[in-house]
Amino acid sequence: MKAKNNTKVIYITIFISLIFSIIPLPIALDAYRPNWALLVLCYWAMALPNRVSVLTGWFVGLLLDVLLGSVLGINAFALAMVVYVMANNYLAIRNFSLWQQSLIIGLLTALYHLLIFWVQRFVFGVDFSMTYLIPVITSAILWWVIFLLLRKIRRQFKVR
Repeated sequence: MKAKNNTKVIYITIFISLIFSIIPLPIALDAYRPNWALLVLCYWAMALPNRVSVLTGWFVGLLLDVLLGSVLGINAFALAMVVYVMANNYLAIRNFSLWQQSLIIGLLTALYHLLIFWVQRFVFGVDFSMTYLIPVITSAILWWVIFLLLRKIRRQFKVR
């Protein structure tokens, strides 16, 4: 019997991450919002690099640009770069322990934020603040939860 690919599961998890990215939070907590779309894309790029590629990161980034009302292409560029790094190094990252993966995710999230800052600095002339990197910490802390949850979902629905 032929096994199902269950591609819908990947798209549903990405859709849920986009919803989490736009849910309103109190102003005091908004600075701590993790990069949900980045975390989910990193997981799928590591688990199934042949199914989630740079193009997927680009389209999710464009959707994120539209949802957040940012300049079209900023998040697309940054997410595509992060997914590119993750997809090219998935064999090594997959073999790391969860805390080492959290450090890698922290570095990739920092890359994402610094790429966005770089483009915004060029376009709008914004100034850098260290509070801009707070989501790096929350994303790295939440990586193990996202990893274990999505791995359970992938195994339960037999996503290949």
